[in-house]
Amino acid sequence: MQEIYHPPVKRSVEIAGHKTSISLEPLFWDMLQQVAGREGLPLNALVARIDAERLEAEQPPGLATAVRLWLAADLQGRGNQ
Repeated sequence: MQEIYHPPVKRSVEIAGHKTSISLEPLFWDMLQQVAGREGLPLNALVARIDAERLEAEQPPGLATAVRLWLAADLQGRGNQ
């Protein structure tokens, strides 16, 4: 694992055929890749799923915030199993 206090890194992703970028700390990128691997999904597909879910919220957060919150909820949910 990389240094946890590393500043965000901007990376490109593609959602529904549109390219965008997300700035996340390396720890969150690592977690996102682990979940994508666990679920057998490409990283872009997982980000697209998170994006679709966030857009259904009453007050949708930004994409990077949504990814962080989704990862925290995923981690919490796995801890309650």
